[in-house]
Amino acid sequence: MLLLLETPAGFALFSLKNDKLLKADADSIYDQFKTLSDAKRQVSLHAFSEFADTKAAMEAATELTEGVVGKSLKKFLKKNIVDKGLTDQLAVLDKALGTNVNKKLGIEISVLNDNVKELMRGIRMHMLDLIDGLSEQELRSCSLGLAHTLSRFKLKFSPDKVDVMIMQAVGLLDDLDKELNNFAMRLREWYGWHFPEMGKIVTDNLAYAKVVKLMGFKTKAKDSDLSTIGVPDEIAAEVKTAAETSMGTEITEEDLANIHSLSERVIELMEYRTSLSEYLKLRMTAVAPNLTYMVGELVGARLIAQAGSLMNLAKHPSSTVQILGAEKALFRALKTKKSTPKYGLIYHASIVGQSAPNLKGKISRVLAAKLSLSARVDALGDQTEPTLGREFKEYVEKRLATLEETGMRSLTKGINKPRQGKQEKKPEKSNVYNAEADAVEEAPVKKKKGKDEDVEEAPVEEEEAPRKKKKKRTASEAPQAEEEEADAPAEPKKKKKKRTMSAADEA
Repeated sequence: MLLLLETPAGFALFSLKNDKLLKADADSIYDQFKTLSDAKRQVSLHAFSEFADTKAAMEAATELTEGVVGKSLKKFLKKNIVDKGLTDQLAVLDKALGTNVNKKLGIEISVLNDNVKELMRGIRMHMLDLIDGLSEQELRSCSLGLAHTLSRFKLKFSPDKVDVMIMQAVGLLDDLDKELNNFAMRLREWYGWHFPEMGKIVTDNLAYAKVVKLMGFKTKAKDSDLSTIGVPDEIAAEVKTAAETSMGTEITEEDLANIHSLSERVIELMEYRTSLSEYLKLRMTAVAPNLTYMVGELVGARLIAQAGSLMNLAKHPSSTVQILGAEKALFRALKTKKSTPKYGLIYHASIVGQSAPNLKGKISRVLAAKLSLSARVDALGDQTEPTLGREFKEYVEKRLATLEETGMRSLTKGINKPRQGKQEKKPEKSNVYNAEADAVEEAPVKKKKGKDEDVEEAPVEEEEAPRKKKKKRTASEAPQAEEEEADAPAEPKKKKKKRTMSAADEA
């Protein structure tokens, strides 16, 4: 069995003399390498290839970290194993490297286990004595040079190196916004004791700081030309008018000096924020053009900062991109078993902001799907123009228009639409006067009824009774119907008695 060992000085190939160590207990292998003589009885150096210079060592180390078989390693293995016709198994510590060696050179790779790891550990203990011509000082210098070169190479060619600049810039921009709000509020409160009316007239923080710096005391408002600092004439006239009737207190020169220094600091921070915003826009356009075209430089930079890098953002699925920045709300919803958030940082994108409230969740899902694809193109591609971003943004805008149309249809559902096509004319009504249509039914007049009238009413009721339609009766309903008929004539008789008695009383 052969063992491949990578060192800062070069590649070494050892042959295992005692094959029983592969089946022995892993803890007992260390005892077989306690001394140099014990180690020489277990293994022996088969071949050694020294790196020509630091550049070759750096290339080989970079390829080994990625699990790739480089030119130098391939040449070394082919010369000492394949060309010599050796059929022994090769033990490699890296599983990915062993798979690539087997594919390219056809060498049988041994299964990586604890015994192989302990064997490699024992060889490293006596590496300087097992490899001829390798001194300790030379090995240290090779290790130090390789470490420095590899670190500089990774820093120079790291795909995340520009992302760090973007993350720091957007973080500083957010911090500047917070500090500027605090400073501007403090300036308004401080100067407001002297000239409180100006706070409502000049609403912009930068313009307010410039006016305070130029004007100073409110008594100098008439002599100050506010047009030189970009204040409109209408606002300048209002400031001068309000200064004449101001209710503010008087301040000293020392107070005004401190207020001036604060206003200068606010102006400087505002100007620096503007330049930083331009720097961030240029960086984002160069690093992630498609992502910037979709959601803008601020939202894109915040997404990159939240993910950690552009490469990490490209690895995220669209569902994660959709709620990126709303992690607290997500875990709180999962804990309380409530509905999860529908959007995170992409809520601040213009296309989500202009959509209706009931469509924000749907359009956020569509936008997140396209943003994940744009991030992958920016991270892994070499495009400098946002060609894919334009197509995706048009698609999202069309999707939003479609959702708004379907929403309007659902709102108008159930409303009768006007009939399309020819309308049939209804038949015209005749102009002949119809007297029956204007007939008015007169209410029956109640009259006092005597004995004769009551007697005459009875046969009339008897005549009207048979006019009612009678339902067909079954055999079971026949006796019940006879009982009802027998009870029916009893009611009018009682009425007649009452009526006759009332007539007698009247007489």
